[in-house]
Formats: sequence, structure tokens, C-alpha cells
Amino acid sequence: MTSPAPEIGLEQFSEIARNIEAEVGKVIVGQTEVVRSVIICVLAGRHALLEGVPGLGKTMLIRTLSDVLDLKFSRIQFTPDLMPADIVGTDILEETEDGRREFRFQPGPIFTNLLLADEINRATPKTQSAMLEAMQEKTVTVAGRRYDLEMPFFVLATQNPLEMEGTYPLPEAQLDRFLFKVDVKFPTVAELVTILDRTTGVDTPTASTVADGKQVIGMGQLALSTPIPSHVSEYVARIIVASHPESSESTQMVQDYARYGASPRGAQALILGAKINALLEGRFNVSFDDVQAVAPSALRHRILLNFEGQAEGLTTDNLVDDIIKSVPKKTS
Repeated sequence: MTSPAPEIGLEQFSEIARNIEAEVGKVIVGQTEVVRSVIICVLAGRHALLEGVPGLGKTMLIRTLSDVLDLKFSRIQFTPDLMPADIVGTDILEETEDGRREFRFQPGPIFTNLLLADEINRATPKTQSAMLEAMQEKTVTVAGRRYDLEMPFFVLATQNPLEMEGTYPLPEAQLDRFLFKVDVKFPTVAELVTILDRTTGVDTPTASTVADGKQVIGMGQLALSTPIPSHVSEYVARIIVASHPESSESTQMVQDYARYGASPRGAQALILGAKINALLEGRFNVSFDDVQAVAPSALRHRILLNFEGQAEGLTTDNLVDDIIKSVPKKTS
């Protein structure tokens, strides 16, 4: 997209965001927190990882979002035999009009705006690593040549829980590049009844397009320019430091059960997520509550449990909750 993104004000930001949520809600039943978290990642121009057992609508949510946003869309179904070239592309040898042969780059499906990486943890770590440069640098390097990806670019990935058969754990470096990791919960009885009504009848609900790529970029620029109070930034820094077991600021639970804490990207995720959460609520002022609202999604994949924590059956969400309850909002 060569033309500049339009300037988006707070009122327009809120209106577009409400329309996105409303259109997604026509297809996706419940899962309001999941939808909100994914929208935050999209408006931030960052990546999201959705985890849940098969059949909970993870892929449907992302496909619906691609219908709501007028963006170039690609889907990669990750399998154990998927190769890096199947994602980023490769040089192919072809014959020119004058009879000569030369290599031409054939772009892979990663050259898109919205990439659905479906069941990403069913591919081998070698293939998963092919995503790293694109996710961080928004570029792809093939045969020594570097290619820029079109903006906006974000990866919305789904994965099955690691205890399920045929899955590979994602490398920590790749996990850290996801702004949020979103847990997709099983629906309630009432939600399941609504899902059955919508999916087993003649009429299939559809979503309409309400925004394009330029507007998404403009909304992200508004989020970046939103000021954040210094005491909120300091609160975020204390949360990150408290997630490291070797720190004197950490809680007893973190010292006992954490192997490693959140990286500086975790602090960036908290700040950016809190900014967009405030804007979605129609506020320019970022509060402690905004940070707490996005903390589980921003940190659950950035804190590693040690053996004792795994043996006790704890999750990283337990540690995040403990940190949020223990870290003071203001220093004395």
C-alpha cells in the first residue's frame, strides 16, 4: 500500500472497532474476550496465537475477521511434511521468450496481509522457524535476496494443546513474537445451543466488510501515538521484573515455580495492548486496569514453568495472576 494511511481520531477508532466486533459477532458465538484480544493484535499490527482443542471455532474466527477486513488473505495448513519453501517461496527455473533460462522468485503464501497459520504446532521446528524473520522484520530472505512484505502484515495462528498427538512445541523465540497468546475456552450450554442453531440450519450467517488495510494502519498509528502515564509504564516494568525468579521483586510463587520470566517484548505487549484496550473503551487515558486486562494474554506464553511447577499442575496463568495481585500499582 503506497498511499499513506488516513488519520484516525478517537471517535472514528471506536466506531470502526465496534463495527468489527459486531460483524464478527454475527458468526462467532460468545468468546467476547477472545474476539477482543484478536482485534487488539490486529489493530496493533502484531501477531496472535490462539490455542484450544479442535472444533472451538479458532479458524472460523480468523476467516470471519478476514471477511470483515478488506485485506489480502492467505491460509497455510501446517503439517509435519510442510517445508520452509512452502511458506516463504522459492526460486524457480523458467525459460524466457528468447530461449534463455533464468531463475524467477515465486512468492509463497506468506506474501499477504492476514496470514492464517492453521495448527501451526503440527509442523516441525525447522518449518516453524521460517516464520521468524517475517514475523519480526516483515521481510523474507530467499537465496540471499531480501523481499519486503506488504503492510499491514500479521500472523493469526492456531494451535492445539501440546498434550494432543502430533504436535511440536513452538520455540520460545517464536512464541515471544506473538503479541498475545489467547486461550479459547469451551462454550457454555447456552452458547453451544446457539452454535447448533446457526450451523445446522439452512441459513448460514455471514459478516460484511467494514474496514480496509489503510484504516487498520491508521488505527495502529493512533494507538502508538496515545500517551501513557509514567506511573503506568513503571507498573508494567515492575510486573516484568517480578516475573523473573532470580529477581528480589518476584513473588514466592514465581521463585518456586518459574524457570524464566517475561522478556522486554512482554513489556511492549502490555503497553501496546493497554493502549488499544483504552481506545476500544473510548478513552485516551491508559489506566492500571487496562494493563491488568491484557496481562494474561500478553504474558502467559512468555513465562516458563520449572519442573516443580509442572509437577504441581500449575499453569503460567496462575503465576500471572499471582504477579498481578502482588505487584503494587504505585511505589511508596
